[in-house]
Amino acid sequence: MCDATFILLLVLLVLLILCPEAWTYEAPEVKQDVFATTACPAFLTFTNAAYLAGVTLELPCRCKPQQVQSVVWFFRKHLGSSGETRALTDHHGNKLLDPRHVPHSADLQSRFAIRLFSLLIFRAGADDSGVYICGSAHKDFFYSYDLDIQEARTLSFTPRLAPETTSEKRKERRLGSARLLYRVFTSFRPWSVCDRCGVPGEQVRIGLCYVHSHFLHVRYRRANQTVASCGSGAVPRAFGKLKRSRVGAKLEVRSCQVICPPPAPRPSSILSLMAFLGYNSASLPVEVPVFYLSHPADRVLTLGCPGARANMAVAWDRGSEPIYRYEHATGRTLGASPPRLQIDTGHHLLFNPAKIQDSGIYYCWLQGRQAAEIRLLVYLRLGRGQSVTSHPEFQIAVKTVLTWYAVMTAVFCILVFGRAGVRHLRDTHVD
Repeated sequence: MCDATFILLLVLLVLLILCPEAWTYEAPEVKQDVFATTACPAFLTFTNAAYLAGVTLELPCRCKPQQVQSVVWFFRKHLGSSGETRALTDHHGNKLLDPRHVPHSADLQSRFAIRLFSLLIFRAGADDSGVYICGSAHKDFFYSYDLDIQEARTLSFTPRLAPETTSEKRKERRLGSARLLYRVFTSFRPWSVCDRCGVPGEQVRIGLCYVHSHFLHVRYRRANQTVASCGSGAVPRAFGKLKRSRVGAKLEVRSCQVICPPPAPRPSSILSLMAFLGYNSASLPVEVPVFYLSHPADRVLTLGCPGARANMAVAWDRGSEPIYRYEHATGRTLGASPPRLQIDTGHHLLFNPAKIQDSGIYYCWLQGRQAAEIRLLVYLRLGRGQSVTSHPEFQIAVKTVLTWYAVMTAVFCILVFGRAGVRHLRDTHVD
C-alpha cells in the first residue's frame, strides 16, 4: 500500500515539473459584449440567406438591447399574412409565450433548438423557407432573415477536372418576357476539400438558384440589391413563370484522392511522461470521440456527423469500407426506387428503414479527417399486431434451443447412468 502511494506521488511530482502551466495562471481575457456595439436597425429588413435542403443551419440574432436576456424566434411563410406568424419554442425551456395563444408548427418544432440567442434548424427542408424574426416576448423585433431552402433537383457525377480559375461559376437560364424583367442563373460555390485522405474520396460542389432583376422588393437586404435567391420573398409575385418553373439547386460530385497531412506533434511534456511510464508514442490512441446509439429495427434512422456544418465536407465509412455518394446518393437515378442506405444532400447517413444487419461501427470524416466513431445497435422491437413467432429467425432459434436441450439431457443421462454403473460395480466387488 505504501509503495503504491509513493509511486502515485512521484507521478504527480513529475507532472508538476513537466507542465509549466501548473505553476502559472492567467485570467481569461474579458471579451466585449457584441450586442453593446451593434445597434438594431430602426426599420426591420430581411437578410436573404439560401441553403441546400437537408443541411443543419444556424441563424444568429445579430442585435438586441442589452436589457433583453432571452429572445423569442418567430416564423412566417413567405406568402403568409402577419396573422400567421408563429412563435417557435424548443424542448429546453426556451419558451416565453403561452403556446395556447400562438399556433405552432409541430414539424419544425421537433427539428430546431435555441442556443445563445441563435436559432438552429436541423435537416432544413423546403417547407422551412420563410421569414424568421428574432424578437422578445413583448413583440419587439430586433433582426430578421429571409430564408430560402432549395431542393437539389439535379445530381451529377463528373470526372476530376483541372483546377478552376474562378471560385464561382454561373450558368444563366433566361426566363421571362422579351423585356427581360428578370434573369435566372445558378451560382456555384467552390469545390469542397476532399472528404477523405489516404484513400479515394469525393468532392462536392453546390449550385444555388438566383434571380437578377431591378424589380426586387427593397425591404429584403442583400449584398447586391438586384440579385436574390429564387425562393426569396423579394421576388415579386408577378414573376409567375419563375414560380411555376420549379427551378432548384444543383449538386455535383467528383472523385479525388489526397495524402493525409502529418499529425500535429504532441507536447513534449506528454511524450516525456509516456516515456517515463514505459510507453512509446506509437501506442498513444487516436483522439476520435466514440458515440453509442441504439435504434429499433424497421424504422427510419438518420445519422449526422457531430460538429458538421453546412459548408463542410462529410464522408461516411462502415468499418473499413467507404460509403460513396455515387452508390448511395438520393435522386441518383430518376424513376428508380431510392436505395435503403442513402447519403442525403445534407451529408446525413439515412437508413430507410434500419435493419438488424445494419448494426456495426461507423466512422464519419470532417474536412478530410476522421471526426467520430459511432457504434450502432439496431434491435428488434415488437409492436402491435406482432408476435414472437412472426420473427423470421424464430424457427432457427427454437431449433437451436431444442438441440442444445437434447444435448444437455443426453449428457445428464450419461452422467447419471455412469454414476449408477460405477456404484453397482463397486458394490459387487465388495460383496
